[in-house]
Amino acid sequence: VYIYIIQEDNEKTKTRVQAPRQTTVFQFEKLLNPDPDPDPSCLRNDKAMEGLNVTAEMLNPDSITRQLNDQISLAKAFVVIAKESNNLQFAWELSAQIRNSQILLSNAALRRSPLTLRESETAVRDMALLLFQAQQLHYDSSTMIMRLKARIQDLEEQMSSVTDKSNKYGQIAAEEVPKSLYCLGVRLTTEWFKKPDLQKKFSRNGQIGMKLKDNNLYHFCVFSDNILATSVVINSTASNSLHPDRLVFHLVTDEVNYAAMKAWFTMNNFHGVTVDVQKFEDFTWLNASYVPVLKQLQDSETQSYYFSGSNDGGKTPIKFRNPKYLSMLNHLRFYIPEVFPSLKKLVFLDDDVVVQKDLSGLFAIDLKGNVNGAVETCMETFHRYHKYLNYSHPLIRSHFDPDACGWAFGMNVFDLVEWRKRNVTGIYHYWQEKNVDRTLWKLGTLPPGLLTFYGLTEPLDPSWHVLGLGYTNVDSQVIEKGAVLHFNGNSKPWLKIAMEKYKPLWEKYVDFSHPMLERCNFH
Repeated sequence: VYIYIIQEDNEKTKTRVQAPRQTTVFQFEKLLNPDPDPDPSCLRNDKAMEGLNVTAEMLNPDSITRQLNDQISLAKAFVVIAKESNNLQFAWELSAQIRNSQILLSNAALRRSPLTLRESETAVRDMALLLFQAQQLHYDSSTMIMRLKARIQDLEEQMSSVTDKSNKYGQIAAEEVPKSLYCLGVRLTTEWFKKPDLQKKFSRNGQIGMKLKDNNLYHFCVFSDNILATSVVINSTASNSLHPDRLVFHLVTDEVNYAAMKAWFTMNNFHGVTVDVQKFEDFTWLNASYVPVLKQLQDSETQSYYFSGSNDGGKTPIKFRNPKYLSMLNHLRFYIPEVFPSLKKLVFLDDDVVVQKDLSGLFAIDLKGNVNGAVETCMETFHRYHKYLNYSHPLIRSHFDPDACGWAFGMNVFDLVEWRKRNVTGIYHYWQEKNVDRTLWKLGTLPPGLLTFYGLTEPLDPSWHVLGLGYTNVDSQVIEKGAVLHFNGNSKPWLKIAMEKYKPLWEKYVDFSHPMLERCNFH
């Protein structure tokens, strides 16, 4: 490396100073501003530094430094092969010689002078003998390549197996009902049937019926069989509302959890919020002749796919074979106008969300003639339509733009007047029936939702609905600004596999001192 020093006095002069390629900033300064009376020892050090140019040494085919480095690289590869062949003694000899060569290189670097043939002759010769021996043991290049390829393939198979097991166990953990939640359901059901006063209190309030149909109030719906999760949704919404007395929550659960849900929301008050509980088994119109999902459940092939444990050679991820995707509590979101025939506008919330802002502003949003108001998820790591749907199928390819922006379920504003006018449930039925063989999409409610509400969705500001708290890291500023935080993913906040740093956001709305929760060992 050459430094040109240009000095301007009475005339321009240019001086060329040579510096080694590895010269530090301090050493460059010394070259640019030399001492007027340099110390002789400094001159010797600078001379030694000039004598060691590491880059030049490595590029020089006759360099001892380069030869040793090449030998070390080859020897390291042979160590791996020797260990794979269970020749541990030879692997140890190679490792010992590698250390000897590395010590020589280190000493040369410390004293800042190139290696000489005399000092390195023994190390070079001993390493050469070992490398020759390795070749005699058939550790030549072609053998190495073959063995390394076999090893890579073996490791890939092991990794695939471990990943598959991890996914299965993770899915099992996510689907597990914690003992504490099971205990809560049993105790609440017992409480409901043991105490007639609870039942009387549930049916005594005559004003509830009027509020359930009053379109001047703010209506929310949650479809869930998880008592505590639903409680957190309502408590967090009420706690952050400017007018909690104007909130009406419509809960729909199943027969198993119906009594427990009624008991919990009767014995607890949530800042004056109105709470109504129904079970979907009471909806007489919800039958196999009308609902494609219920009709598909009667099919023997569908039953075998989801319930008999048969497999398709691992082509379908385990999460898509989860029977919960055929649960009516999941698909009930496509029948909201029938469930609530008197309502005009409603906010749908999943049971794995936490609300931390006032949501009354959602009801003032102009959906511009659309049916669904939702936050789009096609930015950054989230996906567009082609990630959810099978675009090799002509029906999908001819009707939907593969780059259309996806959106999220979990916090949606629905204009039920437009929904009825455009027969959105009929559109859902059409696509659900077309997918009886699971060729348009695998499973879940988002893919049919994307098809059903295609061209009928109004994008909302992203701060209304923040996703990812159940499976990934989310920016703290985004969380702070978010109105609804969604724990979508396997790591639900009520499970042991929850993401610890996000659990407090959910747990702050759980009263762990509640007698029922204490008896069921919630902590």
